[in-house]
Amino acid sequence: MQDIRWRAFWFGFVLIFISLVIWAMDNAITALSVFAVGSVLYLISHLYWLHRLLKWFKNPELAFMPVGLGAWEEVFAAIYHEQRLHNRSQTQLTSALDRFRHAASALPDGVVLLNGNDQIEWCNPKAEKQLGLSMKTDAGQQISYLVRHTSFIEYLQAQHYPEPIKLESLRQPGTTLEIQIVPFGLNQKLLLCRDISQLEKLEHMRRDFIANVSHELRTPLTVVGGFIETLIDMDGAIPDSTRGYFAMMQEQTGRMRHLIEDLLTLSQLENAQTMPEDSEIDVVALLHMVMHEGQSLSNGKHTLTLEADSTLGLIGATEELHSAFGNLVSNAIRYTPEGGEIHIFWKSRGPYGIFGVRDNGIGIDQKHIDRLTERFYRVDRSRSRETGGTGLGLSIVKHILTRHQARLEIESDLGNGSTFSAVFPKERLTHKQTALFQ
Repeated sequence: MQDIRWRAFWFGFVLIFISLVIWAMDNAITALSVFAVGSVLYLISHLYWLHRLLKWFKNPELAFMPVGLGAWEEVFAAIYHEQRLHNRSQTQLTSALDRFRHAASALPDGVVLLNGNDQIEWCNPKAEKQLGLSMKTDAGQQISYLVRHTSFIEYLQAQHYPEPIKLESLRQPGTTLEIQIVPFGLNQKLLLCRDISQLEKLEHMRRDFIANVSHELRTPLTVVGGFIETLIDMDGAIPDSTRGYFAMMQEQTGRMRHLIEDLLTLSQLENAQTMPEDSEIDVVALLHMVMHEGQSLSNGKHTLTLEADSTLGLIGATEELHSAFGNLVSNAIRYTPEGGEIHIFWKSRGPYGIFGVRDNGIGIDQKHIDRLTERFYRVDRSRSRETGGTGLGLSIVKHILTRHQARLEIESDLGNGSTFSAVFPKERLTHKQTALFQ
């Protein structure tokens, strides 16, 4: 660019110099004529090479790049260099895109690329088969026009995709699909579709097996527990030297019965095909019942307090929510040392309703919190055995809350206690005109 400016300067300087010499030797008219002709020729040459450049841009092939003269030689050389770099980059991008599409086509899962308007930009053959799409005819179409499951449309419109959803395929009966949307780039989305039919069958078999085994074990354990209890209550039936062993057997039999009851409850929740039978719940009365049960479990070893907003009602299945709330309270009691405080509350937080249990117990390390709702997961196995926990309580809570479109929030500080909160959406809440109860 510096050379181009200097060339233009020296051309103008030389033309002016020649014109001044002619003026000195002849007259001003001749000098001005020479200056005008030189300027016009200079302008015509620029217009010519500009025309050649525009003509080349209509078909930018390197083989037909003009060479140019003077300043235009450098211009065309610079354009030639940039065009070569552009062609090389374009070739690399095209090659990378072809490799991506080839790799994505070989994936065992369906992949659909959506733009900011949820229109299909590309999909692999597996997605075409699983979702009934056609890249030839459906490119540019709204995905919601082609995958018309109500749950999928609600999931897509929610603009929040923390968890995948499951759909029963309408095109392939007996096929269950798991769909996950992953946002990326500028409002773009990647839809991942996976056939989980076999996993669902195995999971169903597992649930049936646990339910059947638990059901079969309940009767003999009840019989054994009954005989042990009868022997303990009979005077002289058991020597004093062995009475401690029978007490231990009774305790462990009761623990097994509790475990089986929790397994059956969890199995029923997992296998439930229908939503809970909703009714308006007297939350204050329910919490009084839960608090009374907690006091019985604590046996005076803890201080339990209750704060409930009686203007805030809840719609749901009373028995299921009683079980969920009771599990949260019993967990707090089990993991709070003697003399600790447990606060139960029911209040609103913005549009949500919050049932919570706050304690000043042993607390939980942050690394365990994400796994607490897994069945049989224990932070401290030895303490769980001492307190009689089954490791299923929070799994039951999570399933019940999910059936009520609610979620479980856990806040904990190791050594300073924990707060477990069930967060209910506004659709589950009712409001009354009564005073606050504490």
